Amino acid sequence: MPKPLIRDAAARDMPAVAGIYRGYVLDGLASFETDPPSAGEMDLRRRGIQRAGLPYYVAELDGIVAGYAYAGRYRARTAYRYTVEDSIYVSPDRGGRGIGLALLSALVERCTALGYRQMLAVIGDSANDASIRLHEKAGFRKVGLLPSVGFKLDRWVDSVLMQRPLGPGDTCLPGDS
Repeated sequence: MPKPLIRDAAARDMPAVAGIYRGYVLDGLASFETDPPSAGEMDLRRRGIQRAGLPYYVAELDGIVAGYAYAGRYRARTAYRYTVEDSIYVSPDRGGRGIGLALLSALVERCTALGYRQMLAVIGDSANDASIRLHEKAGFRKVGLLPSVGFKLDRWVDSVLMQRPLGPGDTCLPGDS
């Protein structure tokens, strides 16, 4: 099975990215958005992430965008400045090919190199076994459950919180290694 090519996302990728995300928004519980954003809106989001110096990647298989991922600041307040949150979406027809793990591994590597110390995953739907297993494979552990924090597709939906240290994590102060 060929390995996906992971590369920085560009404006030309946003129609494919928006297409992948659309299914998650309309039919899934991984995203709590209910209206699919346009390719233009997805490009605004991408540019904001990249302008902040954070990674926004796409995965290509056979020249086709098969998934995307990015890391964003966990929260805006200064005390959270060493923590990022990952987001990963893979085209449903491309699942099980290692795309998610390749994207997540690239995010972990880049965010570690940038000096971040913690990465969080806020996973929509506690029954989202694929995403939970993916994060466990990448060294994340479950740290919390937020029961019924979303309401989508006529049901209450949980969020699972997962976390992994980056680099030395909290074993030393920022700037020390």
